[in-house]
Amino acid sequence: MNKAVVASLLAVSAFASVAPGCGVAYSQTQVNLGSQASGAVSMSPAEYSAYNSAIGQTDPHAKATALEAYLTQYPQSGVKGDVLQQLMLAYSSFDPAKTVDAADRLLQVDPNNLRALTFEVYFRKSGADQITDASAKQDALDKSAAFAQRGLAAKKPAEMSDADFNTVKASATPIFYSAIATAALNKKDVATAITNFKAELASVPVANTTQPGPLLQDTYTLGSAYYQSTPADLVNCTFYATRAANFAPEPYKSQMLPLAKYCYKKYHGGDDGYDAVTAAAQANLNPPADFTIKPAPKPSDIADQVVASTPDLSTLAISDKEFILQNGKTEDAAKVWDTIKGKSVQIPDALVIESTPTVLKVAVSDDAVQSKTADFTFNLKPADAEDATKKKTAAQEAAAKKEADAIAAATAVGQKVTLTGTYDSYTPNPIMINMTDAEVVLPKAAPEKKPTHAPVHHPAHR
Repeated sequence: MNKAVVASLLAVSAFASVAPGCGVAYSQTQVNLGSQASGAVSMSPAEYSAYNSAIGQTDPHAKATALEAYLTQYPQSGVKGDVLQQLMLAYSSFDPAKTVDAADRLLQVDPNNLRALTFEVYFRKSGADQITDASAKQDALDKSAAFAQRGLAAKKPAEMSDADFNTVKASATPIFYSAIATAALNKKDVATAITNFKAELASVPVANTTQPGPLLQDTYTLGSAYYQSTPADLVNCTFYATRAANFAPEPYKSQMLPLAKYCYKKYHGGDDGYDAVTAAAQANLNPPADFTIKPAPKPSDIADQVVASTPDLSTLAISDKEFILQNGKTEDAAKVWDTIKGKSVQIPDALVIESTPTVLKVAVSDDAVQSKTADFTFNLKPADAEDATKKKTAAQEAAAKKEADAIAAATAVGQKVTLTGTYDSYTPNPIMINMTDAEVVLPKAAPEKKPTHAPVHHPAHR
């Protein structure tokens, strides 16, 4: 568990608790403990002794045991709510499951007890982190979120001062919003997650959001939520992931920075200018009104610029020609296609994606190879029918079979092969360039090395 969070909750004064030694009048028949909820609470000397002994324990384990015994002996105690609250606080230091159980019982007595709602939210959300079954995990997160909604709507009890209630509320509110956001994001409700993560960050002093802990982690998760939006909001992803990385210590900084830079490069097209984002994210909780990131040029604009700046389009690399055919304006694509249509070319290291005896589909460009997607179709030149009718010698048959086997091996799916062919046609989306009269170029066999003999040493004549 996050002990800092639990400690902060324990430090916050919630509802007034009945304490020992409060200067009450003592009699042989009953003890008046002062006001609680609906008025004066009286108990017998025996009950008072058991109560006083239980709440006086300093060890959390011993205190929990004594309070449970008191509740068993006096189930209708007039201070049952206070006892359950102290029981919940005692359990919170060593047993999350029993903390939740005590909170459940306290909420039956006091449905708006803000501290009980806070512990329900916190420990149920923490427990969900340990669950591997997806359905059970979501159920735990949803229950945490439901208690969080109750907590946000809780009204101040009449017997609690405004100052005390506001103190507890201020401590609990970010925990409530975080739970609602986490449950929503886990089930892909990105819009709800973003709304509540932002509400969480807005509910605390800005300085708190720069300190290592749940708020900084949720700042990063907010950036991730923007990335998961449809379509991805890369600008907000960049801002919040960068802000989280700015203030996170290692090793967390190095874990957060890749998302920030990925979203930036995806939107902007490069690393240049990222320092300005870093400065803005460090100085602001949210993107300021004038915060902008220059978008990367559109593929059509890039293609247009390449065509305009290249005197001889035939000198472009195959991958550049393919990019223009796929993304360029009609006139730019036509200019490039005119430089290659009907021309024969040899293409080395084509990655075989699909293979038949007559057609090879291969990946040639870097993007196609990386995604293992065919961008060229080579229609293999048919065997010479006239030559096939000629009778071959045994040696010729053996050589032909050897070559056929070599071609089959070279063109197996996953192999890289050298091919020749003639540009025939293309389709831009998805890009597919069709080649005719194609042939497989097999690597030349290394020449056989002649045996060498060690030089003979002839003794000199005497």
